[in-house]
Amino acid sequence: MKTESYYEPLTVTITESEQGRMVRTVLEKRLGVSRKLLSRLKLTEEGITLNGKRVYTSERVNAGDLLAIRMERETSDDILPQKMELDIVFEDDHLLVVNKPAGIVVHPTHGHYTGTLANGVVHHWKEKGEQVRFRPVHRLDEHTSGLVAIAKNPYVHQQLSEQHGDGTIEKRYLAFVYGTPQSGEAVADVDSANEPRQPDAEAGTVSGTINGPIDRDPVSPHVRIVTPDGYPSVTHYETVRIFGAGEASQVRLRLETGRTHQIRVHMKHIGCPLIGDPMYGAQPDRLHPQWEAAAGRQALHAELLAFTHPITRERISFKAELPPDLQQLVKLLEQN
Repeated sequence: MKTESYYEPLTVTITESEQGRMVRTVLEKRLGVSRKLLSRLKLTEEGITLNGKRVYTSERVNAGDLLAIRMERETSDDILPQKMELDIVFEDDHLLVVNKPAGIVVHPTHGHYTGTLANGVVHHWKEKGEQVRFRPVHRLDEHTSGLVAIAKNPYVHQQLSEQHGDGTIEKRYLAFVYGTPQSGEAVADVDSANEPRQPDAEAGTVSGTINGPIDRDPVSPHVRIVTPDGYPSVTHYETVRIFGAGEASQVRLRLETGRTHQIRVHMKHIGCPLIGDPMYGAQPDRLHPQWEAAAGRQALHAELLAFTHPITRERISFKAELPPDLQQLVKLLEQN
C-alpha cells in the first residue's frame, strides 16, 4: 500500500530512559495509543514502523530510534456531501471546531439523512480535497446551538474521547430558564419539579450543583427523568443575570457527566425549566408566550469548549457568542 493512502505519520524519538522497551509500551506511554487503535495499526502495511521499517509491537527499541504510526485515510461514504454555510471556529490537519446553529442534527439518523452538520462538513472537506471521515467527539441536541469538536483521524478521536470521558474537556453552556435556581446542592429527593424558584435574598451570583441520577422514563422511554436508580449525573450552575423579580434567569452551566438531555432534565427537576423547551418545559400556567416565541426552541447554547490538543499538547479554548434568536430573547427578558 502506498504512503499516500495514509495520514501524516505521528512520530516519536526514543529517549535514553526508553531504551530496551517494547514498541507497544512506548506507543501506549508516549502517545497514549489505545489497544483498539493499536490492533488496527498492526494490520496495515505502514501502520507501525521503526526507523522506516515495519515492526512487531514486541520489538525492542534503542535510544535515538524513530518510531512512527500511520493511519489509513478514510472517508464517510455513507454521508452525502451537501453544501452548507458553516461557522468554522478552528481547523487544522487534525480536528475541526464548528459553531452549530439550532435546528440542525449533528449526524444523519433515521429521518435525517440530509441537512445535518455531517453533510455540510463532509462537503467542506471534499471542496478542500481532504480525505477525512466524520468523527464528532460529542454531540448537541438538534435545537441546541454552539460548539462541536470533530476529529479528523482515529487517534485524535480516541484522545479527545478520553478527555471527554475523564472530564478534562471543559464544556460550558448558557441557558435561559423560568425562575431562579437556589444556592447549594439539589439532589434526587427534590420533589418540587416545575415549581417556581425564588431568588436568594442575597443579591448577586447564585451557584449550586444538581446531583441527580438520570434514566429513561419507563412510561415514555424517549424522555429522561431524575430517578434514584438512574445513571450518576452532575450539573454545576451559576446565575449570570436575574430578570425582573426572578421570573427568569440566564444561567451558566458546566457538566461533570454527559447524559442525554442532562441540562434540560436537571433544570426542570429543580423547578427552573428552560424557556422554549417543548419536552421539559414549564407548565402551561407558567409559560410566557412572547419568550417562547422569541426562543423558538430550548434556550440553550454551548458557549465554551476547551481541551488539550492531542498533537501539540497545548491547552486550547474556544467561545461562541449567543446566536441572534437568544439575543432577541434577552431583549424581551430585559423588558420584564
